[in-house]
Amino acid sequence: MIRLEDKLISENIFDVQFICNLSKCKGACCIEGDTGAPLLQEELLHINQNLQHITPFMAPEQHADFKARGFWEEDDDGDLVTNCSKDGTCVFAKRNKEGVLQCGIEQSYNAGLSDFKKPISCHLYPIRVSKIGEFTVLNYHKWEICSAACSLGEAHKMPVFRFLKEAITREFGAVFYEGLETIYLENKETK
Repeated sequence: MIRLEDKLISENIFDVQFICNLSKCKGACCIEGDTGAPLLQEELLHINQNLQHITPFMAPEQHADFKARGFWEEDDDGDLVTNCSKDGTCVFAKRNKEGVLQCGIEQSYNAGLSDFKKPISCHLYPIRVSKIGEFTVLNYHKWEICSAACSLGEAHKMPVFRFLKEAITREFGAVFYEGLETIYLENKETK
């Protein structure tokens, strides 16, 4: 682990090459897994404030679930997560004509209707953030459904942290991101 500010960073975020390849995975991270996407308490407020602009981008079959149960729940660990339909699809996900799952929250944001892009856990993926004592820990989450993303990243020589520049900057700031760049370049020179 590498320390930067009050963060511990797995070296994998520098070493693993990654570019989301939605044409291959079809947005599988929006349907696979044990629960919905992790949410922060403040994200509940942002989503609630933008719901009228988000719901038109949701799949019709998700509306009944959404109306019955809302958009979030607590998982078995007591963490906040998005609700999922019976087949495991996130309540905000909708397939486009190519069969790729798209996030209704993000589509609303991209259309200029909402001021909330999407949950930071989704935006930062495949980096997962956790806490150990006073440290925030950034780890790369390896998942087989992302093998095409790793192959595409390798073809373009794109380290995962660079692919996630926007998300990292959104969550931790530009100075922190520049610190990651410095660490990456220094380590690259010594290898």
